[in-house]
Amino acid sequence: MTAPRTSALWRPPAPTPRAPVPSLLRLMWRREKDLLSLLPDLAYREMITPLGYTRRGILLVNDPTWVNRILTDHDTFPKNDLFVEALEDLVGNSMFVTSGDTWRRQRKMVDPAFSHMRINRAFEFMAAAVDDYETRLATEASTQETFSLDAAMSHLTADVITRTIFSVPLEGQTSHDVFEDFMRFERQVGSIDIKRLLWDKPWSPHQQPEPVRQACARIRMHLGAMLDARLQHPEYDDIAGAILEARDADTGQPFDREGLIDQLGVFFLAGHETTASSLTWAFYVLSQRPEFAERIRAEVAEVVGDGPVLLEHTKRLPFVRNFFREVLRLYPPITFLPRVAGKDTVIGDRKVPRGTMLMIAPWSMHRHVKLWEQPDRFDPDRFLPENESRHVPGSYLPFGSGPRICVGAAFATIETALIIARLVRRFDFEALQPETVRPYARLTTRPATEIMMRVRAR
Repeated sequence: MTAPRTSALWRPPAPTPRAPVPSLLRLMWRREKDLLSLLPDLAYREMITPLGYTRRGILLVNDPTWVNRILTDHDTFPKNDLFVEALEDLVGNSMFVTSGDTWRRQRKMVDPAFSHMRINRAFEFMAAAVDDYETRLATEASTQETFSLDAAMSHLTADVITRTIFSVPLEGQTSHDVFEDFMRFERQVGSIDIKRLLWDKPWSPHQQPEPVRQACARIRMHLGAMLDARLQHPEYDDIAGAILEARDADTGQPFDREGLIDQLGVFFLAGHETTASSLTWAFYVLSQRPEFAERIRAEVAEVVGDGPVLLEHTKRLPFVRNFFREVLRLYPPITFLPRVAGKDTVIGDRKVPRGTMLMIAPWSMHRHVKLWEQPDRFDPDRFLPENESRHVPGSYLPFGSGPRICVGAAFATIETALIIARLVRRFDFEALQPETVRPYARLTTRPATEIMMRVRAR
């Protein structure tokens, strides 16, 4: 089942790093919000390095030890104010953007909801969503219809999370409206505003563009309608029910209506957007490297046979797991984990003034020459047990680290294994114009333009 490691490994699409000044000039010339274009060549060679010259100061931290300290101490290093402002219209004062005591209180309240993401129950929702998507994909295969891979994976993962949160599929008008507005939000919002990054003081007040705020208002309205519909079914056993039952440990009070929508928005955003990003890159890679698809099919045939892919099977597909881990390494769903120095401090041998932006970048850490062998080459076998001892501890963080590590990591791992195993077993994927594909840092690591696909039934 394993393949020999070679020196002729494939380099999937990625920007070509340049010196700091040309990188900044290119970004300003294009007027984009793509921070991948801002990362200079030093970002992939130095452990701690300043990024250009800005009013507030930006420090890129790749050192795994310091990354862990920064992500663990969220009192000294709270979430960056620009990141918070990009999301607060959507998720309000939820745990996705809060820090300190507020975050700890909210986390305690929603912890029981995380238990509702228990895999046995969630797997039923996953499998049902994949059943429906396989039927749709079979039709597209028979007609040779082209489709957007990005939109397809977003719809599939939104269906999974809608069923998991509300116990209903993504088929009603309200559910579809939520999905469409999330797509608009993701395309338009910038997690970092370049102009403000360069010239504004830390914590300067700012609003997102009107189209973004309108999309957020519609999403919150739709989530409220879905919540109202869910209240008519107290017998459902799902995430929404657990959030409704959550109580503050000190006051005994539940979330009010806006607080409920805040937290449900987090689950919806985190539960489908990041997974959709990763699956988009996974199927793009499979369209370009058929040898990986063949290895997946051989493994699924050996472990599953011709029957349905069950929960226990997804845990016994090591190549599927390693393939997806490599996708997450080269295309981490959360490209940047921005923090801010809440007070004057020291990182390494550098004095860091209050207000300095600290960029923790899974993108650059996962491609760093001091942390990985052939870092920009796609090699699932680097995650074989006999090779893992060569990895630098703390250098791999697709789900973050510290107390705010993604609690849905196990959920996403099972979900993606199921989707990859089932779809690759039945279909061949062909990307149209693959040479135009390039990554772009939006809210998640996405292609700059949609990847158009065609599938063939096997």
